[in-house]
Amino acid sequence: MTVDTNALTAPGRSSDFVRGVVTRLGGLLRKPGLLLAWIILLIALGWALFPAAFTSYSPLVGDPAASFVPPSAEHWFGTDRLGRDLYARSVFGAATTLAATLFAVLIGFGIGSGVGLAAGFAGGVIDTAIMRVADVFLAIPNLLLAMVIVSVLGYSTNNIALAVGISSIAAFARVMRAEVLTVVSRDYVRAAYGLGVGRLGVVLRHIVPNSLSSVLALAALEIGKAILAVAGLGFLGYGAPPPTPEWGLLVAEGRDFVAVYPWISLMPGAALAVVVLATHRISTALRKDHG
Repeated sequence: MTVDTNALTAPGRSSDFVRGVVTRLGGLLRKPGLLLAWIILLIALGWALFPAAFTSYSPLVGDPAASFVPPSAEHWFGTDRLGRDLYARSVFGAATTLAATLFAVLIGFGIGSGVGLAAGFAGGVIDTAIMRVADVFLAIPNLLLAMVIVSVLGYSTNNIALAVGISSIAAFARVMRAEVLTVVSRDYVRAAYGLGVGRLGVVLRHIVPNSLSSVLALAALEIGKAILAVAGLGFLGYGAPPPTPEWGLLVAEGRDFVAVYPWISLMPGAALAVVVLATHRISTALRKDHG
């Protein structure tokens, strides 16, 4: 009689998976702060992907007769000097700011991880040279470095994203290198070499998968920092020109009216701050989960 081992093990695997999902959901429900952070992040992503589903107002066209209206049931964030709904502009601005943020983090994560992997795996002179260059970049404040890069490339949201991404490469490289140096010394890596696995195979099968956890946690943390950097450069006028809705620009547009109409800067700024705090809370939880 032949026993189908797949049939015997599949239910167990399915039940283990279900139990794992239930356990994680239960753990999330026991942490209301973390649950709220995920909800806020999902709403922000919804704003970026489907802005028209969250507001019926135009982010560009306003009603001059309704200028400087304070927050109300009709205009949740109030209106600006041109009568444009600030909630609509914040919702549509999420796409600009978060897209630039995602692009920046992907640049830092992709290039930085590759550089750190090369430094940690190669060692010797290559490692020393790469890390000394990284030290130079780390010695320069990220925002200042990004401002210099944008000044060279030109003012635009795409260039802001590129500049913020370049300024974060060194941080990703250092974390990835540290993880690679730890993994390279593990017994299973030595065993793989002993079994005849080539260097490329060891890197792809063992080193990269076992080195990414801390780098991914850093990426989650960098999302919040990148949002602030993108918005900060937009506030200074390095990003999208008016009337394009962008979170940093929205805050900047109300700086001349703060004393009289504070909601023009306060409400978009509060939305920005809440999203950044939510990403920070999630990144903290990820770092704890990965030790």
